[in-house]
Amino acid sequence: MITGTSQADCAILIIAGGVGEFEAGISKDGQTREHALLAYTLGVKQLIVAINKMDSVKWDESRFQEIVKETSNFIKKVGYNPKNVPFVPISGWNGDNMIEATTNAPWYKGWEKETKAGVVKGKTLLEAIDAIETPSRPTDKPLRLPLQDVYKIGGIGTVP
Repeated sequence: MITGTSQADCAILIIAGGVGEFEAGISKDGQTREHALLAYTLGVKQLIVAINKMDSVKWDESRFQEIVKETSNFIKKVGYNPKNVPFVPISGWNGDNMIEATTNAPWYKGWEKETKAGVVKGKTLLEAIDAIETPSRPTDKPLRLPLQDVYKIGGIGTVP
């Protein structure tokens, strides 16, 4: 996870919305907390939160709002601004809200995030991905490549 995250422009935090699953992930030693903290620490400044398995809680709006509230509080402590983070309820199993808006959540009016260009709105995970801002890159500087590992080969030397 660390190698890929260190090169990412945006992270998608997939949170299990099932009963007990969210609580386990957001607990003190949970992977949800660990992954959000690692992403921010490694320089990923844009975040999308996809709340999965909404079909398992029958697309319950109160469950979605509970997860949004708790996750917002946590990611704010990590360093993300929740106003810049789209929260998207999805069902990966059924494909709901991934590419096309679902009809299973009539209460869901979509996400909204603040960007340098203004407010961006959408409903699906794909629209949230499309709304990722491309960071400026130093194109006038020499090429820089991240290294994943270094090997010492006898008779040859150190090879990245």
